This record gives sequence, C-alpha cells and structure tokens, in this order.
Amino acid sequence: MYTKKEVKTSPFSDQKPGTSGLRKPVTTFKKPHYLENFIQSIFDTMEGGVKGKQLVVGGDGRYYNKRAIQIIIKMAAANGVSLLKVGRDGLLSTPATSHIIRKYGLSGGIILSASHNPGGPQGDFGVKFNIENGGPAPEKVTSRIFERSLEIDRYFIAQGPDVDLEKAGAETRVLDTVVEVIDPVSDYANLMEELFDFEEIRRLFASGFTMLYDALHAVTGIYAREIFVNRLGASEESLRNCTPLPDFGGGHPDPNLKYAAELVQEMFSDNAPDFGAASDGDGDRNMILGRKFFVTPSDSLAIISSNHACAPGYKEGLKGVARSMPTSCAVDHVAKDLNIPCFETPTGWKFFGNLLDADMITLCGEESFGTGSNHIREKDGIWAVLFWLNILAVKRQPVSELTRNHWLRYGRNYYTRHDFEEVDRDGAIRLMKHLEGQLASLSGTEINGRKVEIADNFCYHDPVDGSQSCNQGIRIIFEDGSRIVFRLSGTGTKGATIRIYIEGYTRDKDRMNEDTQSFLSPLIQLSRELSKIKEFTGRQEPSVIT
Repeated sequence: MYTKKEVKTSPFSDQKPGTSGLRKPVTTFKKPHYLENFIQSIFDTMEGGVKGKQLVVGGDGRYYNKRAIQIIIKMAAANGVSLLKVGRDGLLSTPATSHIIRKYGLSGGIILSASHNPGGPQGDFGVKFNIENGGPAPEKVTSRIFERSLEIDRYFIAQGPDVDLEKAGAETRVLDTVVEVIDPVSDYANLMEELFDFEEIRRLFASGFTMLYDALHAVTGIYAREIFVNRLGASEESLRNCTPLPDFGGGHPDPNLKYAAELVQEMFSDNAPDFGAASDGDGDRNMILGRKFFVTPSDSLAIISSNHACAPGYKEGLKGVARSMPTSCAVDHVAKDLNIPCFETPTGWKFFGNLLDADMITLCGEESFGTGSNHIREKDGIWAVLFWLNILAVKRQPVSELTRNHWLRYGRNYYTRHDFEEVDRDGAIRLMKHLEGQLASLSGTEINGRKVEIADNFCYHDPVDGSQSCNQGIRIIFEDGSRIVFRLSGTGTKGATIRIYIEGYTRDKDRMNEDTQSFLSPLIQLSRELSKIKEFTGRQEPSVIT
C-alpha cells in the first residue's frame, strides 16, 4: 500500500529555529518542500539517527495542522521511525506532549504550533522539536538542525493514503512504522490528578464556587472539559470557546488583558464569578483572574511558590525556583523566605531544562504568562490553573484577598510589559545598539533620584553544564529594586517586537493598591527617553500592555 520515495530538493535560507522552534506564516510553510526540508533536517540530525526511534507528534489544531501531520507521518515512516504516537484528530497540547515523551520513554516529539500567534490561512504556523527529556531542543540541537537545512538536497517520504486519526487506540502500519492514535487528554489528566487534590477542589465547586475558563478556541478546550467539568464537577457554563478551531474563531490565542477581552470583561463585571483563567494556542501559557482582579504572571509564580504545600504533589517542599531574567523579582522574595535557591535564566523554557533535570529547582516561570514545574519540561497552562484552584480550595479566600495578603508579607513588585509589535526590524536593531552603547556610562550614575546599580546586557552562566548565553537583554537595575529591561522578541513572524519590562518595588503598606501604570509612570517615561523608541521606530505607544 505504501512505497518509499526520495525527493530531490534545495535548501531554504530562513529555517533557523527561534526560542520556540520555527515559526512562519502559513503561506511560507505551504511552499513546495518547505515543511519537508525542515522535518528531514530534524530527522537527519537526531543523535544516533532516527531509524528505530519512537516519537510523538501533535499540534494545537490551527490551520494546516492536519495536512502537516500527514506529511510528517509519511516522512517518519520513510525514515525508519519504529513507532509514532499521534494525538487523535492531530490534537495534542505542548504540555501533554512533554508528558507523553517522558512517560513512555520516547526519543522526542514534534509539536505543530505557533503558540499564541494567530491562526487561519493568513495566520502563522510552527514546528518545534522536543528532545527525550520532554523539553524544547537546546541551542546545540537547533543549531545542527539549521545547519543541515542549509545543505539539504533530498528528503524521504512514503507514498500512499492518509492515516485515519479519528479513533484513539487505532493502529496503522505505514511501511515498517506503527502509527498509534492516542487519546490526547487521558495521560495528562491522570498526571494532574496525581499532583493536585481533586477531592478538595471538587468540594470547592460543590460549595458554590464559580469559575470561567476561556480556551480561546485552541487546544486546551478538550482538556478543560475533561478536567474541570468531568473530573472536578464544574458546570459546563464554566467553559468559554472550548471547541478548537483552525483559525481560533478569528481571535488571537494569547491569554492577556487585550486578546482575552471577552473573559476580562466578564471577570470585571458586577456579576463576575469567583475565578477566571485562560490559556493560549498550544496550552502552555495561562492568565489568572479573580473577581475584578488581574494576577500578573510574576505574582502568580510567587504566590504558587509561597503556597506550594497546598498541593499534594509539592507538599514535601521545593528544591529551588527559577525565573526568566525579564520576569519580576516577586518570587525572589519568596525564595529568600523559604531559604531555597532562586535562579535567573534567559528567556526561553529550554533554559529551565538543565536546572529541572539536575533536580536543582521544582517551580519555574516567566513573565509572558508561562508557569511550570518539574512534572514536565514545558510551561503548563492547565497545571497553573489547577494549582490556583487547589490553593483556593485550601485557603477559601478570594483571589484578590490572597494576592493582597501576599503583598503585605513580601512587599509588592509593581510590574508591566509594554510590547511594540511589528516595528521595523532595522529600527529595532538600531535601538538596541543605541542602548548598549549607553551601558558603560550609566552604571553607578543617578537618574531622576535613582542610582543605577547594574547596567548590562544579560549573560547567563549555566550552573549545570557551564555553557554561557550572552546578549539576552539589556538591564538597567536601580539600587531601590526597580528595573527597566529591553529585549527583542523572537516569537513574531512580521517585523520585530520590542518588549520593555518595567518594575518597581515597595514595602509601604499604604502603597500596595495603586494602579500599576500610575505607580510606574516615572520609570515608563524614563524607558522611552533612554531608548528613544519614537526616534528609532516611529512609535510612542505600545501595541499591548500587560
């Protein structure tokens, strides 16, 4: 039924993976040989060769997901993969994929997603390779893939009918490869039931506690229904936009105050439920809301860390915590109180992998709505929501009260991120060079009454393997704990995105409840003056404020 074919091809020069794989417009991936070249480059560079390996593949359901999976199935077979697990209907969240790799001892997995980027025929698509620990491929692996993509001249693919992916448990043999269709939810949901006290959360819902969960028409909808409704007893009315759609219903699957506007409006209404949450396209990000209250991702990590003992899977204590460099220092105060290490890493979940594998940390997070732990090697949106539900079930306090009590104990890190999306790339590069040129003269000086303690381009020395990752973002840190950080993001597909992170800290109990943008306004203005962002980009106001 199937035959193996070798196809001649030519390299593309733009297949360098970023921090989260290769992301491009759908129209780019649909070019003849484009997807095939990149997949073959992954197979060609797998350590020990791909023949005989066992892999998993799945995606977030965005446009081109189903077609791409059929191509990958046939290429895996033609390259000698022995077993390929595929999510039913091509669906598999990023956290669930990581868990499956780890649970079944697979050699890796291919995740089809552009995460929080828009979908549809004119939207974005992406391919990410995760290695045997379940985490994103490290830079040494992605570099090999890119180098191979620049010289590739052929790929292998099976010729024959598409594989039916509608029934979990079904097996199809393509050449010598067993293609197993798996339930995308059950293994992951079972893991969550091991980590969290589902009985306590069920009692919370039975008491009249109400929630809203918005999947933004992305992959977590299928997980939300099974976990929140079927296993925990939340009402079906708790779910919003939980049917995965190829174009995410025309929305932007990014769980923040701008793109999850429907959820935010409901949570800030007079009839708001007790708790609200959302996840992104592939399920690795999360947003947490209380009634008329938004919890920043940085505060969320700190609060989870402080209340870790509420969840059975973490009651034995934390080995350490880690945050990405741009993430606020809120969790640092908790780590100091718990007398555990707190590591500061570059942006990109792969940098947490070494620390997790070395058992040096238990919890980790980043400011871009990502939180996770040692249960897998990815950030995990549903996991974060469940952690909050477990804490609320034990504490029986409103989200706002729980958060304000945390501030009273540790102080408040006022924090915001201003994103300037799709700006001219050349202008963005010139802006960063301009900032770097000022660093030497800024250190030790006083600006508007604040003394600069550190002014540098962040360089990370990995304590596990000794590797060094430099040029990770420009930091201006003041002695009073306030910070301004500038980064070029690698997750967009059009132009460039400049992210500016602004943070201020106070222990003054009378200043715990101010508006974030107002509290930080002097630092926000300073960030504009230092970067000369209008001069370099023509833009004064950000696209998104979180």
